[in-house]
Amino acid sequence: MSPPAVTVVMLAYGAEPWLVDAAQAVLASTDVDLELVVVDNGCTSDGIDVVKGLPGVRVIRPERNTGFAGGCNLGAAEASGDWLVFVNSDAVVAPDALAKITAVAAEPGVGAAMASIRLAEDPELINTSGNPLHFTGLSWAGGNGEPASAHAHRTVVPSLSGCCFVISRRRWEELDGFATEYFAYHEDTELSLRLWQRGLRLEYVPDAVVRHHYEFSRNDLKLYLVERNRLVTLLTAYQGRTLALLAPMLLLTEAAMLAAALAGGWGRQKARGWAWLWRHRDWVRARRRRLQAERTVGDAVLADLMTARVAPSNVDAPPGMGVFNAVAAAWWALVRPLLPRR
Repeated sequence: MSPPAVTVVMLAYGAEPWLVDAAQAVLASTDVDLELVVVDNGCTSDGIDVVKGLPGVRVIRPERNTGFAGGCNLGAAEASGDWLVFVNSDAVVAPDALAKITAVAAEPGVGAAMASIRLAEDPELINTSGNPLHFTGLSWAGGNGEPASAHAHRTVVPSLSGCCFVISRRRWEELDGFATEYFAYHEDTELSLRLWQRGLRLEYVPDAVVRHHYEFSRNDLKLYLVERNRLVTLLTAYQGRTLALLAPMLLLTEAAMLAAALAGGWGRQKARGWAWLWRHRDWVRARRRRLQAERTVGDAVLADLMTARVAPSNVDAPPGMGVFNAVAAAWWALVRPLLPRR
């Protein structure tokens, strides 16, 4: 049997110290028929020139920085493979990783599969084994800093990590890829929910190892996009009855996030996200109509995927998190049986 035809999409932006290593690791993959498409969103180092000269690589240069979402869409549009694998430019895949996640993604009922993302400085530790999803839309790197041995079994995950995952090109095209309006952050959460809402599951493949040069950072643009896009996903992916049932907790979460933003000095970014939603309300309504029309599974069926406890390991818990988690857990227990099943 011939190996699967895989197109890897990788984005390059800024200094990109690991781009060459990441590209060479992809090209060394075994048991796949592979091509690599690199989208130059504004790489400022000579790494892009090195990568451009590697066999099996195509580099495309959009006229502007299209963000993660737009860049992935542009790269995928150039694909010839039956499978699309998205790999971060600071992620070094093991030789057999792509073949392993592709084999799992090809199984019946699987919508997409992700690798075991390890911390590059200590590959015995997890960066993410799948991202937990709080019912308020918050998400984070699951298992970050935990021993990989504690995540050694294949599991179903609520949300994929965009660091390294595979999806069939046919299904990607059915979904029209990522919404470019997201620009960056949370687009992998929306894609995950859309797959679950079609009755497809997402799989974590523990022996498909990827070493990620992960660096947690906060800046004004990231804070703005993360919060804005969380709200976009809530407003478009959740059913109307779900939003009504969760409304008190969602309002409480907004108040808590605003307080955190003001205390952290990014209140303007939080307000900017609300303003964007208002200005783009027609797009939000259209996006909601599309996502609700394509779903086959109600939110009640997806409730098992979600958590009522916010517990990221890569940031310090703000004051009052224990109280917030207790209130969220109580409200989730109250409304969960009332969520729509279809």
